[in-house]
Amino acid sequence: MVLGVVVVTFLLLRLIPGDPARMVLGPHAPESAVAALRRQLGLNLPIWRQFWAYLYALAHGNLGTSIYYKAPVASLIAPRLALTGSLVLVATFFAIVITVPLAAFAATRQDRPGDHAVRLFSLMGLGMPKFWLGIIMIIFFSLDLHWFPVGGYGTTLWQHLYSLVLPGLCAAFAIVPVLIRSLRVGMLEVLGADYVATARAKGLRPSRVTFVHVARNALVPTVTLLGINIAYLIGGTVVIERVFALNGLGDLMLSSIGVNDFPVVQGVTLVYALGVIVVILITDLVTARLDPRIRLK
Repeated sequence: MVLGVVVVTFLLLRLIPGDPARMVLGPHAPESAVAALRRQLGLNLPIWRQFWAYLYALAHGNLGTSIYYKAPVASLIAPRLALTGSLVLVATFFAIVITVPLAAFAATRQDRPGDHAVRLFSLMGLGMPKFWLGIIMIIFFSLDLHWFPVGGYGTTLWQHLYSLVLPGLCAAFAIVPVLIRSLRVGMLEVLGADYVATARAKGLRPSRVTFVHVARNALVPTVTLLGINIAYLIGGTVVIERVFALNGLGDLMLSSIGVNDFPVVQGVTLVYALGVIVVILITDLVTARLDPRIRLK
């Protein structure tokens, strides 16, 4: 999978109009200077030689040097990786905190007003573009109520977490509707099981029956779906970081695409691909842990 991402990214970037050397030197630079920089960067070589040089460097742990920033790509990615990773974790936390209570509320009130309200909420969430929702959040919570900063990441740990509340909620709302619908359906199927009726007959509290006996057994398909959506969320943070002025990997990627900085875009894409693979692996392990029937032999 990683090799496929590397190949596709490398080839697609070469189709983007524009000359990286011209981008660096500016539109008024003489052709001789542009040609010299192209030779220095190896852009005058055939595509297959450029690709082989990139694979050779990658195999030795070298992501290359940025054309625009003139710094090692790894040194540009490292300080931004923590921010993007924190944003994904915060968004995942909010998604779980919102999904489980709402899905349980809807499932225990099937076809009643509460169930219809939750389903309407999830349906509306599916149609909200993330960039639009982020702008609305900034206008209401930051400019009108002054509860959260408009953008930025702060300098202390508390400021970091505080500044990620709105972006995290915005990112979470991109996946919450799908998760609510999935968990609600799963809980409705489990609610009719015999062991749930037995738990109720024993006099267990309704909340214990719902969250211990029903939710856990309905979580397996939702956890799989959560893992897929977290993988989607990793790439989806690109737009959210730009809306909330967060200097993460997404912002670095968009800036690098604008100046045709091939090495940086390739490096960030590779990090995203590795993140997706790790999330999918963790999802498989958690699913096997929740359901003994599918544990790996």
